[in-house]
Amino acid sequence: MSSRKTFKLAAAMTATLAIMQPSVLAAQECIEQDDLSDTLIYAMPLMVDAVSTKCNGSLSPTGFLATNGDTFVAPYAALQENSWTGAFRVLQQFAGAGSKDKAGSDEMAQMLGALPPEALRPFVDAIVVQKLGEEIKTKDCSKIERGMELLAPLPPENAGGLVAFLFDLAKVDRPSVCAYRPE
Repeated sequence: MSSRKTFKLAAAMTATLAIMQPSVLAAQECIEQDDLSDTLIYAMPLMVDAVSTKCNGSLSPTGFLATNGDTFVAPYAALQENSWTGAFRVLQQFAGAGSKDKAGSDEMAQMLGALPPEALRPFVDAIVVQKLGEEIKTKDCSKIERGMELLAPLPPENAGGLVAFLFDLAKVDRPSVCAYRPE
């Protein structure tokens, strides 16, 4: 998968997360790169699920996802719990930066905003898988599988950091990505 395709898939996943909290306005004007990294780590098992479902029958039974998909996604799944907080902050920031409440949606937005983040996780997960499945074109299944295969040798933290770097490099501005601050 090209870096552009990886970026588009990560952006679609992040934007999908953003629709869950339409009324939250984040005080910060940029997304911390660590939070963006957490978002990829959190969402990778969901992305693999969406790709596996959408591409069922389009990919080789001896291909990467069929033979190594579980091994690839296991480290991400192990970090999902710890990555939720950062992913949730990104969700809030994207929603705050790009939302315009439509008539009648304020009540729903307030209800969602009142729920604890943990209560939203199953809904976020289901919507991410569904929306990513809608975005994936079957003609791109082998490219997406190849992208995951290229990410496989990287620890999840490095893959997440790479996506944060690409967002920063691409100058995403709704909201923008905070400058990298090495510790």
